[in-house]
Amino acid sequence: MPSEETRTETRTDKTETLTATETRAVPGQASSTSSTRAWTTWTTRLLMLGIVLAAFNLRPAITSLGALLEEVRDGLGMSGSVAGLLTSVPPLCFAVFGVTAPRLARRFGPGAVVWAGMVAITAGLLIRPYAGGTAGFLAATALALMGIAVSNVLMPVIVKRYFPDRVGSMTGLYSMALAFGTSIAAAATVPVTNALGGGWQPGLAVWATLGVAAVLAWIPFVRHREAPQSASAPERTADAPGGRGAGPAPEQPPLRITRSRTAWALAVFFGLQATAAYITMGWMAQIFRDSGVSAGTAGLLLAVIMVMGVPLAFVIPRVATRLPHQGPIVLVLGVCGLAGYAGLYFAPVGGAWAWALLLGISNCAFPLALTMVGMRARTGAGVAQLSAFAQSTGYLISIPGPLLVGVLYQHSGGWGLPITLMCALMVPQIVVGVLAGRDRTVEDEVGR
Repeated sequence: MPSEETRTETRTDKTETLTATETRAVPGQASSTSSTRAWTTWTTRLLMLGIVLAAFNLRPAITSLGALLEEVRDGLGMSGSVAGLLTSVPPLCFAVFGVTAPRLARRFGPGAVVWAGMVAITAGLLIRPYAGGTAGFLAATALALMGIAVSNVLMPVIVKRYFPDRVGSMTGLYSMALAFGTSIAAAATVPVTNALGGGWQPGLAVWATLGVAAVLAWIPFVRHREAPQSASAPERTADAPGGRGAGPAPEQPPLRITRSRTAWALAVFFGLQATAAYITMGWMAQIFRDSGVSAGTAGLLLAVIMVMGVPLAFVIPRVATRLPHQGPIVLVLGVCGLAGYAGLYFAPVGGAWAWALLLGISNCAFPLALTMVGMRARTGAGVAQLSAFAQSTGYLISIPGPLLVGVLYQHSGGWGLPITLMCALMVPQIVVGVLAGRDRTVEDEVGR
């Protein structure tokens, strides 16, 4: 065996194995392991497919229900107050269950938790139309939202861990799939329901088929806990006693994330953009209709707002990762939002299509927020903590928004005050987004 022999030490939670790999002393030649070779072929492609399928399943549970809410209310005898509560259940579940994702990922591995999340989404979507009452419907909806919550938090972690050199492009792919799933469920639920005979139960349950595909795609990663070693990473040499490599760094204690100003700025930014998104999904079509736009056109305008996220969700993260400071992107999105709301206030019908385009651009703050989560921490564990903190805190912040818009509308009898509120919230969103976009990491700001 050649003298230039290195040993790569691979550790798992319970066992420790040593694998000898032979290399030749050729400058610039990187050693290659069977694990790395495997990850460069079908496994990587399967993981990319799994990420896309998971993202596609993170919104149909919400938007498909919105499309059939009137039929669901009539079918279950649901009161108006309970139906109104449904608009705030998603961010509430995201906040409550999302915070558990990092702990579950440390215990079982992120792949296993995402797989379990897909199972929960699929089961919830399949059960809730046939639960037999309002309580069962809400419980099954909460089950699906629980799966969405943990997967929401862990998607940036998966991207950071397995695609560290492609955070922007992979976040863009994930965000584009999420936006596409949101738009498809909103636009296709009613036609699909009619094609299935007009009953709302099969119209809601049919979206569970997407969950089955995601569950199957994530099965190979249930037991996969470690990221592949990069081919360009320096090899560990046998310089430790007994000829062993240095081994992985000892596990670090959790970050004191609440001491980071960047983490707080990112959490508030996430919360304000989520507020705008849920107000848009819940009320924008009604705003257009009350302004004199036909119901069909109002639905198309809402679809335009949502579908803008498909191409831009892929472009924005790629641009963001090339900038040292993401503040300029935050500013552009915020100005588009301000212009869209101003136009909606002064000329809701005359410029309706222009306002829809501007608000669609503004709503792309979501993929930007996800990208910044991956950029504001150096390690996978740091990203997991930051993602859980920013999303859980952000979704808590977003809960009152849709309810407050409804209260203002009912109190004033028009949309002037609600639109003014939406416009006003865009200002602090810009401010905290600029702060969150600064070139620094949470590890630099807090001690352990």
